[in-house]
Amino acid sequence: MTVNTAVGWHIEMEFQEDTHHTRAAALVRLPDGTEIRGHGYASRHPVDSNQPRVGEEVAAARALHEVEQRLLTKAHGEIDAASGRTSHPIAV
Repeated sequence: MTVNTAVGWHIEMEFQEDTHHTRAAALVRLPDGTEIRGHGYASRHPVDSNQPRVGEEVAAARALHEVEQRLLTKAHGEIDAASGRTSHPIAV
């Protein structure tokens, strides 16, 4: 019999903004107690209209991309430690 278990992770995202720049900080707390952080940055071109939401989306995407890279590094380290070999990420 297969038992399915629901698992959830929460991501915290914070922003610092001025009229031309947005900085995002992402934090993921994993069930093993590890905290993985990522940071992203966006700047508005002077001729573009002021759209804070767009700056947040770009900065957040970049912060989450950094979290992704760190999470992959952690996972591959765990695979390598358990298997005694070097694992290789598959490009998506």
